[in-house]
Amino acid sequence: MSISIQQPALHDLTKLERIGAHSHIRGLGLDEQLNARPVSAGMVGQVKARRAAGLILKMVQEGRIAGRAILMAGPAGSGKTAIAMGMAHELGPDVPFTSIAASEVYSLSMSKTEALTQAFRRSIGVQIKEETEIIEGEVVEIQIDRSLTGATKTGKLTLKTTDMETIYDLGSKMIDSLTKEKVLAGDVIAIDKASGRISKLGRSFARSRDYDAMGADTKFVQTPEGEIQKRRGVTHTISLHEIDVINSRTQGFLALFAGDTGEISPELRDQIDTKINEWREESKATLTPGILFIDEVHMLDIECFSFINRKLEEELAPIVVMASNRGMAKVRGTGYRAPHGLPVDLLDRVMIVRTGPYSPEEVEEIIKIRCQEEDTTISSAGLSVLTSMAQQTTLRYALQLISCADVLSRRRRAKEVDVDDLKRAYTYFNDEKRSAQWLREQGGGLLVWDMDVKVTEADGVDGGDEAMA
Repeated sequence: MSISIQQPALHDLTKLERIGAHSHIRGLGLDEQLNARPVSAGMVGQVKARRAAGLILKMVQEGRIAGRAILMAGPAGSGKTAIAMGMAHELGPDVPFTSIAASEVYSLSMSKTEALTQAFRRSIGVQIKEETEIIEGEVVEIQIDRSLTGATKTGKLTLKTTDMETIYDLGSKMIDSLTKEKVLAGDVIAIDKASGRISKLGRSFARSRDYDAMGADTKFVQTPEGEIQKRRGVTHTISLHEIDVINSRTQGFLALFAGDTGEISPELRDQIDTKINEWREESKATLTPGILFIDEVHMLDIECFSFINRKLEEELAPIVVMASNRGMAKVRGTGYRAPHGLPVDLLDRVMIVRTGPYSPEEVEEIIKIRCQEEDTTISSAGLSVLTSMAQQTTLRYALQLISCADVLSRRRRAKEVDVDDLKRAYTYFNDEKRSAQWLREQGGGLLVWDMDVKVTEADGVDGGDEAMA
């Protein structure tokens, strides 16, 4: 009896990249005069809304605006969240950008006002300035002496600049750091005296003749000038919320990785604000108001709106960008109807930016960008059909069919997505209109309440309220 063992197939390891709904957004697509390009940085259309967002960003970067509120109002699928993501990319890493959904504030472990306070303070950055001593130079020679047992290591490091040369004694920790960074003679390095951290800046131009022995990505730099030991200013950027968490937990900065921050006392926040104001007066720190983006803001209730109204008047307040796709809607927690589901006193404070539906040409460009993002090749006929689907149904539905049709095309070993693949995907997945039509055709086959039925007081609910579907 013979036993055959099948060898497992070996596959190439590739980088797993997450493709999200807005992963194709790279910025707002504006030129130097803040004019919106028709198609740029993943953004298509919505020229007026993007220009308005660019004006807001310009004021943020110049520090001329804070404590303002902007409402982005428009139908579903008109690019409100995409513009917010573009603003986040344009701001860069030094300006905080916080994005939340309005329903996130409703938690059993935290009050609504605490959740909003944490979101506000996440959106305010503190740039702390300090001076540190560094040792910077070109490595001339590294000598490492090991004991007979190999337990202890000592050595000498020779560094030079264009003006001087110095020899430093090395301990075992520094030797391990140099070995880990793979520092060799001819490298230009910087050593932080306080932490002992070693940074390799590049290869000295004096060693450029050894290029053949180096990799193609080797970076060459000039040999530093002046003294080897220098003082250099370092700026650390941290949000107010991170400072709150660090000072409210016994484990310090490790509390940032725990996830559960819990309630933070107002007294502690007052002490932190007082200390930061002292640092600002001493020019040790600067505040950078960022942006807080609240999606589906109509889900907040009147208590949250009153809290936001008050927060916007404080000195430490970011720019609040809200998004809503509601028209005349009831303000949650009240019996009043108001535009976009926001109370009138808050609407009076906000600047409203309108977004509208996309034109067929813009829809086609968006589909092209998403096909490129999802690494899908689509035929010209398929592109026309998918554009027509987006106009008859919704843009989001059409974009979701791209990956489904791509799987179907690969099943039949085709090189591109064609009309037949889109038609098959269209029959597999219903859009909102066909789903509603199917429900009407079912009649009494499903447990459905009629939207026109009124619930009376005898049923235990105040009369006049509409039953939920």
